[in-house]
Amino acid sequence: MGEKSVQKKRYIVETARKVFVEKGFKKVTMKDIVEACDISRGGLYLYFENTGQIFQEVLKLESEETDDVFSDSIKEDATAVDILLLFLREQKKELLRKKDTLIQAIYEYYFENPLPKKNNHLKIQFDSAVKVMEKLIEMGVETGEFVCEDCAGTARNIMYVLEGLKISAQCMGISSDAVDREILYILRNLGVEE
Repeated sequence: MGEKSVQKKRYIVETARKVFVEKGFKKVTMKDIVEACDISRGGLYLYFENTGQIFQEVLKLESEETDDVFSDSIKEDATAVDILLLFLREQKKELLRKKDTLIQAIYEYYFENPLPKKNNHLKIQFDSAVKVMEKLIEMGVETGEFVCEDCAGTARNIMYVLEGLKISAQCMGISSDAVDREILYILRNLGVEE
């Protein structure tokens, strides 16, 4: 794919993201994306066959950008506690954000589509986050910042709690205090007093 094609595809994905944020996944049609991008229907079909394919690209882009933002925020001399607190603060911001979020669209997509064995973005992202969290907890245990006997299990549990909070935030709403209580619980279980 030439540079111009790469740029056009990225433009479509970035524009489609806004449409998915506004409408969720289920209500978006190829026509919606054509209109938002101000391109021909044939122009869109050169790059994508359906809204699911576009959404997968939106998820990839979202994941890359999230990783970059988090990585750029970590200072060189950051401790395991510093990194965990930064991560949990970012999660809290995401949970409480009412606008410009793909959470509803993501869940609609995965509830509507059978889980693929390969390329399941949600599972890949979850498993990756668990691995990173496990390494962070291990680092904190080694430096004496955390107390934990089962780093893998604790990492998995933290990510399940955060995933549950995302669903709760979408389905019934969640307060800042409720998120703070869960974060405090996570920290206390690691032996961290905030």
